[in-house]
Amino acid sequence: MQPLMRLMIYGLSLALLLGQSAQAQNHVIRMLVAFPPGGPVDFVARTIAEPLGKELNAQILVENKPGGNGSIAADLIIGSPADGKVLWFTSAGAVAINPGLYDKLSYNPIRDLAPISLVVNNVEALVVNPSSPANNAAEFVALSKKIELKMASSGIGSVPHLAMEQLADSTKGKLLHVPYKGAAPAITDVMGGHVDGFFGDIPGLISNIKAGKLKAVGIAAAKRSTVLPDVKTFAEMGVPGVDSNNWYALFAKAGTPKAEIDRINQALRIILNQEFTKTKLLQSGTEPVGSSSEELGLVLKNDLAKWTKLIKEKNITAE
Repeated sequence: MQPLMRLMIYGLSLALLLGQSAQAQNHVIRMLVAFPPGGPVDFVARTIAEPLGKELNAQILVENKPGGNGSIAADLIIGSPADGKVLWFTSAGAVAINPGLYDKLSYNPIRDLAPISLVVNNVEALVVNPSSPANNAAEFVALSKKIELKMASSGIGSVPHLAMEQLADSTKGKLLHVPYKGAAPAITDVMGGHVDGFFGDIPGLISNIKAGKLKAVGIAAAKRSTVLPDVKTFAEMGVPGVDSNNWYALFAKAGTPKAEIDRINQALRIILNQEFTKTKLLQSGTEPVGSSSEELGLVLKNDLAKWTKLIKEKNITAE
């Protein structure tokens, strides 16, 4: 082969490779998170972003869009093309609680979003100070029928608040709601003995439980947590109806082609079963699950009805 021909072939091959590389680099997926960096939702988003990007042959950029109780992130995805290039990674609150909590919401999760998959479950655990006489949920309930117990929450209408309302409805115990601006100060006051209990996501509690600074007395779910397998559920202890899961899930814009939804769903389920990703999530206290898009749609529909009913019955209004 003539040197000139070799040079031409080499040049064409190099151009092709560079073009493919540029095309791959241009395949960017934005993953919106309606919380600041460093929190539990952000942690899970960043844990899955890199392996999911590799599986999809794309670069996934996590973009924190806090504020507006999720509406900033929601408005961004609704205003984007329905092509799967912009995704919303959200906790249950923004999509399953906010519609019942706010009279005027700029988005409708059922109408505006296309479910992709559940990602993790974060069931609520009831924790008390280690010095509390209650060693399990049944004893906590018995105590609440003798004296008024102060129950912290991370804010009005939060999952911890609604879990407390479920407990009050189920037991008719004397529980006083004490809302805080976030979970961290609520947990601090449980450890300090200023309030009697707190329902919280296990990832935010696990380190203090392991350190002996908090005592877990009950799990608000249908089954025990794989992270705290020795802690019984409320139902196991004769307290029905206390079932709250602050799940995190991935959504696209409504109208995104089903083939693209299925492609992302399959990739996500693959990486959630990879040992590194699964171990990292479990060590943080959260439980990787994955689901079909249809299963997520049903979970959303059921939780939306459940939480809206409770919010209206209790006349809970946003701050």
